[in-house]
Amino acid sequence: MALPHATSGQLIDIRPLGPRISGAVSNALFKTPQLELMRLVLPRGKGMPEHAVPGAVTIQCLEGSIELHAHQATQTLRAGELVYLAGGEKHSLHALEDSSVLLTLLLQH
Repeated sequence: MALPHATSGQLIDIRPLGPRISGAVSNALFKTPQLELMRLVLPRGKGMPEHAVPGAVTIQCLEGSIELHAHQATQTLRAGELVYLAGGEKHSLHALEDSSVLLTLLLQH
């Protein structure tokens, strides 16, 4: 079953989840042939193992805090901070507390 995605012109609520974060799940917000936008929900202690994607990526911390390992360094992203990664850059994420992240992927053809 395909998940519903936003359509052109539809408002998308990306405000912090607050107390609802513990029951929230990650979901794709919209996808076009060139771009995908996802809200990633990471419970404290969880993360994404090291990986790379072909296209450019932005990672914006909406709430909580996450560790990002990329470019042979680790940095902490807190609510309101965003990082850009070039396509092919290996990276991993680790939630330091319950967190949600807005992930933007530039898709390669």
